[in-house]
Amino acid sequence: MNDRLTAESAHIEVTEKDLPLHCPQPDAPLWSQHPRVFLDVTRTGDAVCPYCSAHYVFAGELPKGHH
Repeated sequence: MNDRLTAESAHIEVTEKDLPLHCPQPDAPLWSQHPRVFLDVTRTGDAVCPYCSAHYVFAGELPKGHH
């Protein structure tokens, strides 16, 4: 399981270093692989993968040019 997934909140926190964000993440286990889809978390602060329903939440400062 992704170590950024928190049991209490059931979301995956991502930061500027994860952009451009795509699912599945590189550290995802083989059994959870699906076609890569890019997700925009900079617009609303979160995004849900249409394949696996992973909920990504952006944490921290938005990079310049993404406001």
